[in-house]
Amino acid sequence: MKPLRIALAQIGTTVGDIPGNARKILAWTGKAREAGARVVVFPELALTGYPPEDLLLRADFVEENLSAWRELARGISGITAVVGFVDRGKDGRNFNAAGIASGGRVRGVYRKMHLPNYGVFDEVRYFGRGKEPLIIAAGGRAIGITICEDIWVRNGPLPREAKAGADILLNISSSPYHAGKWETRRELLAGHARRTGRPVAYCNLVGGQDELVFDGGSMVVSGKGELLARAALFSEELLVCDVGGRGEGGSVSPMPGEEEEIFRALVTGTRDYVEKNRFPGAIIGLSGGVDSSLVAAIAVEALGPSRVTGVTMSSPYTSPESVEDAHALAENLGIRCLDLSINDSFDALQATLSGPFRGLPPDATEENIQARVRGTLLMALSNKFGSLVLTTGNKSEMSVGYATLYGDMAGGFAVIKDLYKTMVYRVSRYYNRAKGRAAIPERVLTKPPSAELKPDQKDSDSLPEYDVLDPILRMYVEKDRSIPEIVAKGFPEETVRKVVSLVDRSEYKRRQAPPGVKITPRALGRDRRMPITNRSNA
Repeated sequence: MKPLRIALAQIGTTVGDIPGNARKILAWTGKAREAGARVVVFPELALTGYPPEDLLLRADFVEENLSAWRELARGISGITAVVGFVDRGKDGRNFNAAGIASGGRVRGVYRKMHLPNYGVFDEVRYFGRGKEPLIIAAGGRAIGITICEDIWVRNGPLPREAKAGADILLNISSSPYHAGKWETRRELLAGHARRTGRPVAYCNLVGGQDELVFDGGSMVVSGKGELLARAALFSEELLVCDVGGRGEGGSVSPMPGEEEEIFRALVTGTRDYVEKNRFPGAIIGLSGGVDSSLVAAIAVEALGPSRVTGVTMSSPYTSPESVEDAHALAENLGIRCLDLSINDSFDALQATLSGPFRGLPPDATEENIQARVRGTLLMALSNKFGSLVLTTGNKSEMSVGYATLYGDMAGGFAVIKDLYKTMVYRVSRYYNRAKGRAAIPERVLTKPPSAELKPDQKDSDSLPEYDVLDPILRMYVEKDRSIPEIVAKGFPEETVRKVVSLVDRSEYKRRQAPPGVKITPRALGRDRRMPITNRSNA
């Protein structure tokens, strides 16, 4: 049998930009038709952008999407298009749907049957559940249609559609990224294919939306579960694949290593947050440490050096080496670097507070004043020039509250808030390898990390070493392991109890942190929703 040529349109969309998304869908439909495809497939909710969240509660938004879908369908000819949009039932309920159009007409609508309601997903809030599978005829084949979560359920609509006669199974998705998830998806699709004996084609969204990143990686597997074609990660692509019959297959993009994959996710999330929210550029406080160095490198890759400004803000405790390293980084990256001392501001605030503080020894209060002066300077630059302040705190620090509210937490986007400190070092070293030089100065990667808010300060004065801290955090924050379970893995009980206490006491800080790119399976924020007021000992 002659194979069916399918085009998976792995595009990036913008939430709320229904006219712009519709124009892109129509343009890529034309590309697919020119490539000889009989069917073109777009991601889940491609017309509205994903996730539209409470925009779905606005009747005018849903109606705009419906009007755009009908108009879009009238423009589809010479090919069958499968497009994600919001459908509305006779009772006024909304459905996460896939519309099928060809010959200038709507040929059918599939409504998502399984609604995720965990982690970052909240679809039960917005959508009704579809009840019936859908098989369409296209290119002489019977094609079963599903949407995202439908394939994550073993006994979902895929086997029903195969039994009902579908030759090929399609899935449109907007599946958020976390490190290594592409491999989980491949195994999932291969399992469905082997159980049903049908090829499975999967089209995923690409791009950033607030804290979520969509990595693409659209793919097709054969009825034996073998990979036939795969799109690249983190880029728009029209993946064309001949499916079913002799000579089936298409191009297979290689997958990056873990550090490269994470770096590209961070670049994608940062670029789209800045671009889609129309900021002219980014401002970063450069401390000469590894966190701010990596954030600056990400910003340069996302926006270009001309749109990134670094700022050093020396205090009496800032070492000359830190300033040197910040300047070396700025020169290596080709970005502008401003030097602003906080000495006078720090002295003035201490003088103002000298009365109420009389007789009291210096403590974290004075350290936090320095961080807050720096936050004020960065936000002043942001207000004056319009650029977005990128904060530089990592997941290790944010988990245990090793950060200052309205200080180093002040900003609009927290690029590495879901990256543990040990991974910050790994990704930074990857970046240098990729550049073939020490773009991030080697001394930044080898000196002991320090906030430099008092003499001879090191992070290890307040926290366990990061190679001990990070595994404990992974078990407690991401896997909800208890203290006894973590201790059983070989970690000292006193250390574990200290870390757990710090995490629990710092929820109020995290609730006030800016959004940042989701990298791990369970990010702080939408994935992990803990009450601030909480006396549970569990």
